Amino acid sequence: MGMLDGVAGRVAGGATVEFRPTGSSMVPLIRSRQQVVVAPVDPSKLETGDIVLARVAGTVYLHLVSALDPARRRVQISNNRGRVNGWTGHDRVFGICTSVDGVARPGAAGKSPAASGR
Repeated sequence: MGMLDGVAGRVAGGATVEFRPTGSSMVPLIRSRQQVVVAPVDPSKLETGDIVLARVAGTVYLHLVSALDPARRRVQISNNRGRVNGWTGHDRVFGICTSVDGVARPGAAGKSPAASGR
């Protein structure tokens, strides 16, 4: 179980989590070891370009929403370098990145379950 699995469990339980992911797949949006904040999300409010914490084919990623399929309640997850990880259901989207190194992510506000009345 990787570090992101633990973060996903905490976010799925309702916590907002700060951590420093490693890797280069999201550069320049997120650089390795930058502090990110991930909060629970209402997946029905997601838009392309949102950065989410989601499980795709057994692996947890902090990657972009690259396409939406509201009828089937799923989103497509991709990195910022053109690689598509795949489609995943709303039940496997745990949270949304609300800030990177203290800078708020555009469009992330108002997408939490509390904001939707869920």
